[in-house]
Amino acid sequence: MRAVTMDMRGTTAAVVCALALAAGGIALAPRHGHAATGAVTGAVTGAVTGAAGGAPVVPASLTGGEVGEEFPEDGEPGLTGPRIPGRGPVTNLPLPRFVSLKTDEGNARRGPSLTHRIDWVFKHRNMPLRVTAEFGHWRRVEDSDGQGGWVHYSMLSGVRTVVIETPVTDLHLKPGDDTPVMARAEAGAIARLGDCDADWCRISADGERGWVRKADIWGVDAAEVRD
Repeated sequence: MRAVTMDMRGTTAAVVCALALAAGGIALAPRHGHAATGAVTGAVTGAVTGAAGGAPVVPASLTGGEVGEEFPEDGEPGLTGPRIPGRGPVTNLPLPRFVSLKTDEGNARRGPSLTHRIDWVFKHRNMPLRVTAEFGHWRRVEDSDGQGGWVHYSMLSGVRTVVIETPVTDLHLKPGDDTPVMARAEAGAIARLGDCDADWCRISADGERGWVRKADIWGVDAAEVRD
């Protein structure tokens, strides 16, 4: 297990995160966000081994190329028609909705323009974010801790990811606690979101996958079903 130290605008925070599989290896990356002004408090720590034991694996970023823009946005930005409850005035997509960060770093501003001050900096590519408002080319987003602000839509991707919320989460072969455990992930790990039923979601990273309880992840609605 290796500690990864990141420079956070004059504040350094050590993040230690590891995951090993029962067979092979999968590394899920911890997610970071921090205030542009002020210190970062807390860190993701610990190591998790595969279901059958094994050495910890140094975390790595998600790989794979489905990193398109946050769905099409044709036409001029702004209010182009009557407001539809639960829909964005610019994209007509649902509000709120989940997206992911497609850049290595994203500045979250106090308002929807470059003239507004930066309140928060997201520090990890692929981290899940929730869009709560739209204005022109800007989206107001928040992370799993409720931190965020306004970011330019070009920094967002429609690719769905999730972050592990519980201290240790089992990845099962199939939905259900009585199915084999393929791996265990710790809090802060990021994974690609796949299918979901009422209670379980399939997640993947680095070619490995498994089913986790929906209650153990952030980045998907409780009632959302995907196939």
